[in-house]
Amino acid sequence: MATEIVNLYKESFPDVRFIGKRYLDGDRDVNGSFGPKWDEWMENQWFDPLLPMAAGFVDGDATLGFMQFAGGVFEYWIGLFCAADSPVPGGYQSFDLHAASIATCWVKGGMESGEIFGEEPCMQGIKAIEAKAWRLAPDSWFYERYVDSRFLQKDDEGKVVLDYCFHLSS
Repeated sequence: MATEIVNLYKESFPDVRFIGKRYLDGDRDVNGSFGPKWDEWMENQWFDPLLPMAAGFVDGDATLGFMQFAGGVFEYWIGLFCAADSPVPGGYQSFDLHAASIATCWVKGGMESGEIFGEEPCMQGIKAIEAKAWRLAPDSWFYERYVDSRFLQKDDEGKVVLDYCFHLSS
């Protein structure tokens, strides 16, 4: 079962504060995944204190896996976009992003097989962006956006959609 891009478009958001927790390569499981960290978030209901600050804002209650290289170190953050002036609850970390334009790719495929996660679907998204002649921002970041209506609702073939959002050059 192969992944496919079923939608590609540009969107933007205002200044935001990302609130969540930061993970590094050493936090991956033996398969190279951050999946157990997501399980920990769900089991501990760590999204719950953030939802009031995110509801109706940018991605609403869509959970995010935000990725960037900071000083040559890969960072994977789990959390939500919140209003720029949101307080950071104890036990969480944050960083601020300025208003940005992004390219959003809807990648459709099997969740259980893991085919919608990782480098391959990301590269597929980047190629689709380049085919549109859109440019990624220098020192670009990107994120996985888990929108319940697409990610948790399987189609007739058992496939779901995961959004990959890439920072574009202005």
